[in-house]
Amino acid sequence: MDEAAVAVLEACKARGLMVATAESCTGGMVAARLTDIPGSSAVVDRGFVTYSNEAKHDMLGVPMALIEAHGAVSEEVARAMAEGALARSRAGIAVAVTGIAGPGGETPTKPEGLVHFACAGEGRETVHERHEFGARGRGAVREASVQVALRMLLAAAEAG
Repeated sequence: MDEAAVAVLEACKARGLMVATAESCTGGMVAARLTDIPGSSAVVDRGFVTYSNEAKHDMLGVPMALIEAHGAVSEEVARAMAEGALARSRAGIAVAVTGIAGPGGETPTKPEGLVHFACAGEGRETVHERHEFGARGRGAVREASVQVALRMLLAAAEAG
């Protein structure tokens, strides 16, 4: 069991919080890590896997104009994903992950291993983090992304 996921679930249970995830490059790995743990149904409301731009728009309400202006891998889209997941769930906190796990898909301004994260919560400002994990391989980028997302969820849960 992932210790970070256990900590998230315990913190959320203690505060009566439900969680939602909005995932692109992790493809549902954050939600899977949480739901690997027995009793997670008391905390995990839902997970959105929004790999395509259309899915981000249709499922989370991310404006296509925002995606076109900034790209799917951006602070703006990560924030909109987290806020959309929060609005479209019963969760009190939501985390979003969008990035370039690679190999491929990178550009000169958006390298392989670039991932944007956002965590939204009821009555609080949405928090954003940008990480450049480097071209260390798809699996390593995705796993590192899961750990950042879990850490962000834990911080949000502990903040109440």
